[in-house]
Amino acid sequence: MSVSTMLEAPFGALAEMGLRTTQPIHYQLSPTELTEQTVKRGEGVLNDTGALVIKTGKFTGRSPKDKFTVKDEVSADKVDWNDFNIAIEEKYFFRLKEKMLQYLNSKEIWVRDCFACADEKFKLQLRVINESPANNLFCYNMFIRPDDKQLENFIPNWHIIQAPGFKANPAVDGTRAENFAVLSFKHKTILIGGTGYTGEMKKGIFTMLNFVLPVRADILSMHCSANMGKDGDTAIFFGLSGTGKTTLSADPNRLLIGDDEHGWTGDSVFNFEGGCYAKTIDLSPEKEPEIFNAIKPGALVENTTFIEGTNKIDFSSKAITENTRVSYPLSFISNALEPSIGKTPKNIFFLTADAYGILPPVSKLTPGQAMYQFISGYTAKVAGTEAGVTEPKATFSACFGAPFLPLHPGQYAEMLGKKMREHNVNIWLINTGWSGGAYGVGQRMKLSYTRAMITAALEGKLNEVEFVAHETFGMMMPKACPGVPAELLNPRFAWASEKEYDTKAKELAAMFIKNFEKYAGGVNEEILAAAPKV
Repeated sequence: MSVSTMLEAPFGALAEMGLRTTQPIHYQLSPTELTEQTVKRGEGVLNDTGALVIKTGKFTGRSPKDKFTVKDEVSADKVDWNDFNIAIEEKYFFRLKEKMLQYLNSKEIWVRDCFACADEKFKLQLRVINESPANNLFCYNMFIRPDDKQLENFIPNWHIIQAPGFKANPAVDGTRAENFAVLSFKHKTILIGGTGYTGEMKKGIFTMLNFVLPVRADILSMHCSANMGKDGDTAIFFGLSGTGKTTLSADPNRLLIGDDEHGWTGDSVFNFEGGCYAKTIDLSPEKEPEIFNAIKPGALVENTTFIEGTNKIDFSSKAITENTRVSYPLSFISNALEPSIGKTPKNIFFLTADAYGILPPVSKLTPGQAMYQFISGYTAKVAGTEAGVTEPKATFSACFGAPFLPLHPGQYAEMLGKKMREHNVNIWLINTGWSGGAYGVGQRMKLSYTRAMITAALEGKLNEVEFVAHETFGMMMPKACPGVPAELLNPRFAWASEKEYDTKAKELAAMFIKNFEKYAGGVNEEILAAAPKV
């Protein structure tokens, strides 16, 4: 609806906060209306399946060094100030907010009321203010959509003000550059300017929830995917990019709770979001049929190009960026669980694509090991072909989501260990990477084998088999697993030279220990004792 039919309460509230634009205000428009407006304004085009395709401009990904948290009496003693949690003074928040509102007062704007958190007990009311219809469509897709009754007395708990066209002046605004994302826990507002990358809004809310839920409600917030079996058993999948998190959680025999952000309460796991934000690079109907089929009217595709002379997306193209994306509501997925709430998990999987070929393809972790591996958040990527470099590169991201964690990683890890014990949860480490040697020598683990391991764990078929401890890392490796050759289960035996394996295993262990040094002061003895042995 436009300003003429807009509900009086939000309209008055916008004026009260200083937003008194002379241009139209569009409130709670439908995906069809937002798509039509975007095309009419020349800000996007339709592809051959009717999805809206846009370019996000200069920024095609997040800008972590330009994300700031206001340091005040609410955050000063709780936030773990580091390279991701960068402090900014409250005066700059006020200055930027005032300037943004002045900027928007001469613009047509789009306003959306929506929710975060599928669990009614923890639902937060969000009001998003955008200067483009496409960005408002992203919020429709990604956040939880209220019905008309829920909108009647809607009072937002949090605001997002997003204006890609507004640029900060670093000399006076306290920022590093013209683009910025500033989060204030005290004023419950996220300011985003100078960047059109939609993911900044999604991850701004995720960062907020990673502070609010653990601190106020003892809920473990998680950067993970989750699904549920026919018997109601929930499984959680953690993993950095390239480890198979989306692929392995998208099981046709299980219901999808969500693909990225969840909370774990005393008796449930719930999705924070109402949609999916999936990578589309090299997308195909064979590899990812659900994502491929979700690219239809209502979906928002970012930074892809078309096959020349057509409006058919070239999913292999990296002409704009490798980080091509699509957002769409969860309802676009055929096996999505509605509402997106599952029971307490029985199994948790930490996924790593170890390009060094050291970690076992499947292993079981003690609570101490689970907390240590959780804080480490390890994977090893293939560096690519730049200047002929093909050596693996170790990557560590605390709790598999370091850029979005306002608290010390040890706090999230201790919550995980506590819940793991309370609910008798199995935690498995799954290596989707290399076996028999590092990248270039060994072989990538077959997806069919990885799926067989996960299925065996979910079905309890690993409960009765014999396990043996890894000599360096300590995790317990099964000696047998249905559907997987036994010689693959202990990585040491898969290498041509066991001596060379032992040497490389200690080298990787040393990387873990070096990385963990920065967290050691904020964790308990049980976690410290779970470090690998060099």
